[in-house]
Amino acid sequence: MSKSTNQKTKLLCLYHMLLRQTDEEHPLSVPQIIERKSVYDDLEALRQFGLDVQCRKGKNSGWFIGERDFELPEIKLLMDAVQSSRFITQKKSDALIHKLEGLASVHQAGQL
Repeated sequence: MSKSTNQKTKLLCLYHMLLRQTDEEHPLSVPQIIERKSVYDDLEALRQFGLDVQCRKGKNSGWFIGERDFELPEIKLLMDAVQSSRFITQKKSDALIHKLEGLASVHQAGQL
């Protein structure tokens, strides 16, 4: 695999990690992400791509995804609609709820 392909894969892994593992209440510090100098360049590349990557300084400092496609209350509303639907089977309802949980960070998914 070429170096540029590794770089792209690394960037996509960082994107996935931020999307699934972080939210405003649960940022990751750079050492938690990985100890390497290029992480700042990768975070900036994700920001330039259009992802709302934010940095919080202070006591609970770290990096996280700010704005997401769906806010937590919107996901809860969609889950309630799926659960209360009479024409969706239980198996399909469970599958849809699992997909909806994937729209939130793992910390937020616990609230759902």
